[in-house]
Amino acid sequence: MRFSRVGILVLISLTVLIGTNCSYFNRILARKNLVDGANAYKERKFPEAEELFRSAAASDPEGSTLESTTAQLFLARTLHSMFISNREKKDIAESAIAEYKKVLAKNPDDQSSFKAVANLLENLGRQDEWLKWVTDRTSNEQVPETQRAEALTSLAAKQYSCANEISDAEPVKKTVVKAGKPEFVFTKPEDPNTFEKLKQCTEKGLEIITRAVKLDNNSDSVWSYNANLLVQKARIAEMEGNTEEKDRLKAEASKAKERFTELATEKKRKEDAELERQKAEKEAANTKK
Repeated sequence: MRFSRVGILVLISLTVLIGTNCSYFNRILARKNLVDGANAYKERKFPEAEELFRSAAASDPEGSTLESTTAQLFLARTLHSMFISNREKKDIAESAIAEYKKVLAKNPDDQSSFKAVANLLENLGRQDEWLKWVTDRTSNEQVPETQRAEALTSLAAKQYSCANEISDAEPVKKTVVKAGKPEFVFTKPEDPNTFEKLKQCTEKGLEIITRAVKLDNNSDSVWSYNANLLVQKARIAEMEGNTEEKDRLKAEASKAKERFTELATEKKRKEDAELERQKAEKEAANTKK
């Protein structure tokens, strides 16, 4: 996970302009440490940035001021960046996880911190902890439904990968020529246990992604995995010789894919419009100079 050092500097600079209920001296000291920490981070002087952010966070152990909560977040991000720079230092990753969890204890809907912990757990190979971390998010009513849907989509993605690794490889997936055109056909794996695993991963993935759709019907990612998992189920129907069910599922998958395409196109349109707006503002500012 990468963080914009310029973005951090801007955010911290804004924080400095906002007053708090902390004592005047502590406020001034914390703000100075924040700015100095941001500059050190920008210059990739991570140990120095860590020390400064720790000092700023310690100015208010209860985390009731904006300065301390901002420092806590960027302390976690600094440690995360230190680990990314040297993935052998797993103790640094552990520290980053602990600091991110402190941020989330105060702000449960901080999605970037949630994702950062998930990312670190995966990097450390702690899959069971990753699973619990993401699963707990799906039922946490303190966070918005869109974030819970995103967590469900992450879980569904794991199930899709499990299924696709089986159905998308030879000899299960073969290319044949029909009416002069190449076409994929799908046959049951020789091992019954492998076929059962394929079915279980597909069914579990569909159950999870259906829950995600109910929480966020406007997520292109949700609909993408919905379509992909329906394709997996259609492949299973083909393996079982159930042509009618296969055709029904393929039609359902096509509808889900259409919904995904619609949402993805609209998302791209909005992103392009925002980029154009920012470009126009920059050009206008340059013209005034």
